[in-house]
Amino acid sequence: MKLNKKLIATGVLAASLFAGNAFAAVSAEEAAKLGDTLTPMGAEKAGNGGAIPAWDGGMTEDQIPASYKGDGIYVNPFADEQIKFTINQSNVDEYADNLSPGQIAMIRKYDKYVLPVYETHRTSTYPQEIMDETVENATTVELIAGGNGLKNYQEATPFPIPKNGLEVIWNHITRYRGGSVTRNVGQATPTADGNFSIVKFQDELTWRASLEDYSPTEDENVLFYFKQAITGPARLAGNVLLVHETIDQVKEPRRAWVYNAGQRRVRRAPQVAYDGPGTAADGMRTTDNFDMFNGAPDRYNWELVGKKEMYIPYNSYKLTDRSLSYDEIIKAGHINQDLTRYELHRVWHVRATLKDGERHIYGQRDLYIDEDSWQASIIDHYDGRGELWRVAEAHNMFFYDVKVPWYAIETLYDLLSGRYLALGLTNEEQNPYQFGVEYNSRDYTPAALRRAGTR
Repeated sequence: MKLNKKLIATGVLAASLFAGNAFAAVSAEEAAKLGDTLTPMGAEKAGNGGAIPAWDGGMTEDQIPASYKGDGIYVNPFADEQIKFTINQSNVDEYADNLSPGQIAMIRKYDKYVLPVYETHRTSTYPQEIMDETVENATTVELIAGGNGLKNYQEATPFPIPKNGLEVIWNHITRYRGGSVTRNVGQATPTADGNFSIVKFQDELTWRASLEDYSPTEDENVLFYFKQAITGPARLAGNVLLVHETIDQVKEPRRAWVYNAGQRRVRRAPQVAYDGPGTAADGMRTTDNFDMFNGAPDRYNWELVGKKEMYIPYNSYKLTDRSLSYDEIIKAGHINQDLTRYELHRVWHVRATLKDGERHIYGQRDLYIDEDSWQASIIDHYDGRGELWRVAEAHNMFFYDVKVPWYAIETLYDLLSGRYLALGLTNEEQNPYQFGVEYNSRDYTPAALRRAGTR
């Protein structure tokens, strides 16, 4: 793992902010809570006196299963645990205060959409360097005037003690994912009766500061580079997407290119933003649905509703079990919920409402973001009429050998069509995750797309 400090004087993205101290870093006195009553990442250290335990450092090395081979195929450390209870149609009203409206709607729509609830484990943590930089950021990072950027931002979480909804969202967008990673994953978009085929991707994600030839003066408005090659089926294989994720996407829109293997041409791709169609997703997700939410949030007003306790997917190792086939996971209406795991955790609730005069297929989004990892875990999407439309769930998992909280898979359910998308499947893939892969800037040029695109 290679961590390079950098200062970024350009920006995060536009959004509405609260008045008063919205642009100010927290005081040294408030930041002193980090590592004391708060974890270094900003979560409440204490438990809730019930199902949520105190955070004691997250999963440690001595808790990693001895059978794990360090090959990116993760062994379930909680395989022997039993379900405590199940939330279903018969008792959903009893637990409604700890569920999102979207989860409740899914339970009521599908009798097999149930939530198996297990003991809560606060496994999430980060490398010490990332936690140290997060603590430093608390007193130094500020939103610039207008909310379009960050001042004095260092690699790590910028706002461990957030004061508004945008700061929480920015924590999600910038959260640490290992510096650089290559993954081979599958995506399914089953029909309402459960028929599906798998689209296979090889993704590369590299933070600018993790490049082998990193220079703090080059591409200083770039946060990370992303390259996604379709490797199957044959009719799509060889198409490649390249993204330079700019920090201030209002000042400089995301740079994106696509290589079409059939035409053997590289073209700019301005549609890879906002509600542009997701790659090979059969219309089942927008571009900014990827990673639960990504990109410029300037089309929305962001409200920090508060914190609450919710049953969210967590420690979802069972969904990556190599003994499972995709047929055993992908079912009609939703994934096989018998393979899921839900735990009670505290989340930040942020509401995004579309600004007057702006366009997006989602008029409102309610995001529920895990306090320990800053990962969006549930997002309810509403259409322009204010009707609940799509429900996203991230099945959180801790990649314990590299101290990276991330997702086993992401799901996005369409309540109207009865269809859904599942992204990140690894059960039948070779070399699912490789962290610490060395890349340099020439690997992320438009010219590199032709080399990456093969049939």
